[in-house]
Amino acid sequence: MEFLYEYGLFFAKAITIVISIIAVILVVLASAIKQKGEKGELLLINLSEDLKNLKHDLKEELLTKKQFKAYEKQLKADEKAKEKAEKEQDEEILDPRVFVVDFKGSIDASEVASLREEISAILAIAEKGDEVIVNVESGGGMVHGYGLASSQLDRLRQADIHLTICVDKVAASGGYMMACVANKVYAAPFAIVGSIGVVAQIPNFNKLLKKHDIDYEQHTAGDFKRTLTLFGENTDEGRAKFQTELEETHVLFKQFIAKYRPELDLEKVATGEHWYGQQAIELGLVDAISTSDDVVMKLAKERTVIKVRYQLKKKFADKIAHGASLSFNAIFNKLAEKNQRLN
Repeated sequence: MEFLYEYGLFFAKAITIVISIIAVILVVLASAIKQKGEKGELLLINLSEDLKNLKHDLKEELLTKKQFKAYEKQLKADEKAKEKAEKEQDEEILDPRVFVVDFKGSIDASEVASLREEISAILAIAEKGDEVIVNVESGGGMVHGYGLASSQLDRLRQADIHLTICVDKVAASGGYMMACVANKVYAAPFAIVGSIGVVAQIPNFNKLLKKHDIDYEQHTAGDFKRTLTLFGENTDEGRAKFQTELEETHVLFKQFIAKYRPELDLEKVATGEHWYGQQAIELGLVDAISTSDDVVMKLAKERTVIKVRYQLKKKFADKIAHGASLSFNAIFNKLAEKNQRLN
């Protein structure tokens, strides 16, 4: 009898575990099917309102009750004055808006997919007098990727919307290709700017293959379908053609920059070198020294500043993986701290 009881208990536990696993699998599958047709989501954050609330909270904390009461009274008076002016003009007074976008680029500039959505959204609602700030952070990468990113920024210029680029850390090579499109470029004092050049490198394992008696065949139609190869034996003709292609790309890069910043001495700055912000302003690569925070806070005093961000919705499996990664990092950090204390 006791055996049957234990067997039944074991069987119930096994059934519970199996049902739980099936439920998790069904949830994952349902989430995957649902999100196949889902796009990302556009987030709008009112930075002006956030700064206003922060200022209000700080005033309440730091001022005396009498001072804070006077401050709130002045705020109400300003609001009433604005409402009165709107009634007299028989229309709502709309402050010019500033839209803020962040672009942190990788080697292949895959972030251009989100940038496209953000700019399209801005163009759909932007009005005369509005401005766009793009915070660019990138050391460059693939030509076609950053060429497309720069073209997305040019859509704003073509729509006659004032474009400002802020560089807090780095906008080099493809990053500067994007920055030069702007009407005005700001850079932090030690931000890295420039690197107007083209680089390509490729390893070659041909000697290693020959050493181990491994044959490698590559067939092409066209003399320069493949100039340099990983495994085949490179030729002087192939190397020369490859170098010519790099030079041609560099010429196109310089022509693109000259279109937007014609005052630049390209012979001086298009050497592949990079400079810090303080040096870049002297060379004409940027227009002013400032951080993006200062630029935004100054504009927020006079205009409504809205941050625009397009992000892809994470799949259920991605969320689980991300949570597991965070948990692992937390455990690892705790173990490292414990080990440091013991040492």
